[in-house]
Amino acid sequence: MSVLSELNVGETGVLIALDLPESVQNHLMHMGFVPDALVTALRRAPAGDPTVYGVDGMEIALRHETAGAIRVRSTDTESPENTEIPDFLEAAR
Repeated sequence: MSVLSELNVGETGVLIALDLPESVQNHLMHMGFVPDALVTALRRAPAGDPTVYGVDGMEIALRHETAGAIRVRSTDTESPENTEIPDFLEAAR
């Protein structure tokens, strides 16, 4: 688990929680920042702040401070070592 501000440009995370005041939470939720939403870091300003994120077809610029209060998890829920191989594929080996 990490925070949105730690995503590199091009990386995607799954939103877990918004640790922000309720008024800010409501505003962001209306724009698509809801649990289990996929959020992608699209680009950063030359000075590094703000960053533009893509969520639900929208592009939203957030300051580092705000993005640092949004918890996300990696989209990689399974590693290749833990993925089961179906029987029909195993038989083909």
